[in-house]
Amino acid sequence: MQFHLSFPVDTIEPGIHYSDKILLMGSCFAEEIGAKLHEHRFNTLINPHGILFNPLSLTRAITSYLDGKIYTKDDLFQHQDTWHSWDHHSRFSGLTPEATLEQINAAQQEAIRNIEQVDWLVLTLGSAHAYFLKEGNQLVGNCHKVPGASFHKRLLTVEEVVSALDNVMHRLFFRNRKLNILFTVSPVRYIRDGVVENNLSKAVLLQAVHHMVNKFARLWYFPAYELVIDDLRDYRFYKDDMVHPNETAVNYVWEHVVKAAVHGSSQPLLHTIAEVNRAAQHRPFNPESSQHQQFLRTYADKVKQLMQAHPHLYWEDLLHHFKVE
Repeated sequence: MQFHLSFPVDTIEPGIHYSDKILLMGSCFAEEIGAKLHEHRFNTLINPHGILFNPLSLTRAITSYLDGKIYTKDDLFQHQDTWHSWDHHSRFSGLTPEATLEQINAAQQEAIRNIEQVDWLVLTLGSAHAYFLKEGNQLVGNCHKVPGASFHKRLLTVEEVVSALDNVMHRLFFRNRKLNILFTVSPVRYIRDGVVENNLSKAVLLQAVHHMVNKFARLWYFPAYELVIDDLRDYRFYKDDMVHPNETAVNYVWEHVVKAAVHGSSQPLLHTIAEVNRAAQHRPFNPESSQHQQFLRTYADKVKQLMQAHPHLYWEDLLHHFKVE
């Protein structure tokens, strides 16, 4: 008997190569997949603005990279003794404006340097609900635990999302003619919005994304949302909060990413790295035993061979891990 609905995932051409630079932006699910790519030694830059959920904040962030924007104290505000940016996730917040700006602009400058060089931009849209300050109607990427009375919340229309994406796509392709863009919609269920409201939000995102993919060449859609919601379709694949996909679900989506989005020529190296990563996670019963020392030497040699064959990738942490004292 078959207890889940599986479906084919289309292969994405030209596919992601180890020689590619990848910029991932969007919801927390973008960080999950970005972490997997980074773990397997792909050249990644993940969320230079931090986690962003709504597509207008995402396009605003990309526009800031294209414009070469450097943030100043005028872009910050103070709440409960901490300085924040309405455009950024709270992981950039600091106790002084100088500390906050140092973190923000370090990430900003890296994104500015990379935006014209990346081969893939992976955008994970989380929610079509957006928050705006009541005073001035400014779009907010993160509310930073400011009281809800300071904002009004609105469901974006398909037309608004398409317009924002369309404008930034034209600018991106003008500045970076080799760029490929991969869209996903996050399978995270934002039940704080309400179950019905969450489904309506996802519907807006899906309609907007498919409109864009059908309009532009070099735009792709990867069905992360459908793999969790329609294929797995079971609360055992969620964390205890019943909102975020758990490790098993993330690994299931990752397996499909590898099959569909990673070019065949790069898959043997990916699987070799996965084997080395598993070895690095091994916890010996007796670290001083001759058997474990030989295990370390074997994998240190394997890492050295990989370093010689692929010197453009980062290996030093693995080489240090397998170092024999």
